[in-house]
Amino acid sequence: MPAKDFLDIDAISAIRLKRLQDQGLRRTLSPTERMADGRVIRAGKPMISFSDNDYLGLSAHPRVIAASIEATRLYGVGSGAARLVTGDNPLNERLEARLAALKGMPAARVFGSGYLANAGAIPALVGAGDLIVMDELCHASMHAGARLSGARIQTYAHNNVASAAEHLRQRDVTSHALLLTETVFSMDGDLAPLDELAVVAQDTGAWMLTDDAHGLGIVTHKNPAPLQLGTLSKSAGAYGGYIAGPANFIELLTSRARTFVYATGLPPGVLAAALASLDVMEAEPALGEKALANARLFGSLIGETNIESAIVPVRYGDADVAMKASASLARQGFLVTAIRPPTVPAGTARLRFTFSARHSEGDVRRLAGLVLETLAEAGIAK
Repeated sequence: MPAKDFLDIDAISAIRLKRLQDQGLRRTLSPTERMADGRVIRAGKPMISFSDNDYLGLSAHPRVIAASIEATRLYGVGSGAARLVTGDNPLNERLEARLAALKGMPAARVFGSGYLANAGAIPALVGAGDLIVMDELCHASMHAGARLSGARIQTYAHNNVASAAEHLRQRDVTSHALLLTETVFSMDGDLAPLDELAVVAQDTGAWMLTDDAHGLGIVTHKNPAPLQLGTLSKSAGAYGGYIAGPANFIELLTSRARTFVYATGLPPGVLAAALASLDVMEAEPALGEKALANARLFGSLIGETNIESAIVPVRYGDADVAMKASASLARQGFLVTAIRPPTVPAGTARLRFTFSARHSEGDVRRLAGLVLETLAEAGIAK
């Protein structure tokens, strides 16, 4: 008979929390008000955030807010149930048509989030006996979808086209193969060599799926992948995920992607907000240009010149050192979250700076000066 303590969920959880605490891996929530004017307020203190993914500032754009309010007044707050149960709100069809056109694809399907899109689409493509070859730094949601598929998984060295090709050439020719990569890597900010990977996929008879969560509205390079996934919660300033691709595959997802079939549809206000965001994004390309310019200015000030996106990581190595640097910046009014293992590999703890069109040049310059001070205090040369 098991001891009573063995069955005590709370006691077991406390032991596991202590273990995480000792390893520096315990996460805690920090109450934070994210205001429409771009400020955040934490513990009563106004701060400037360089940690969120609202790259174009569209979550607070007047047109986006107005569209969300109007749709909520017309349709109510919630969607009621899954789209296959309640019937399909016309905003879904409009948004999917818009996303398909934006990506140059025949069709698109909207999911509850980018995580759900990966977790649903990948198992709909491949299964037991098939092969998935993916970049070692792919987002956790891509790894989750890969594991759910039951396919054999091989990871290739980051952005190493030759490594990806070697894995794909070892596949069983009677099975399917799927090549996975992000377009902009979420923790590193660098770009995948999409054109070269597309050639490898074509030469080896593999499908290719990219996750463009952090590229929309920022990176303008044409994506050659036949399957393109992304989110509406970052540059679009709303919520949700999507995948665009061939029409029959998108229809297959309607029946086979469990994270679509069994998930409640997005609220009408969110759908309308995403549509309005895409309108603003198209009408005001300077927003993306400003976000990228801010990132490149910051990079130049701290000695990083190869900035390809609105994400700039500064590595401190040790998790405790990164946490101390984050706390130091917070005392000066800047919110920059430390990213630690297991989100990033051991020994690569970092501050992940994300830049928005709403950041001022003065704030970027002041932040860069403070970051250089934290690096000097940590004994890290730049």
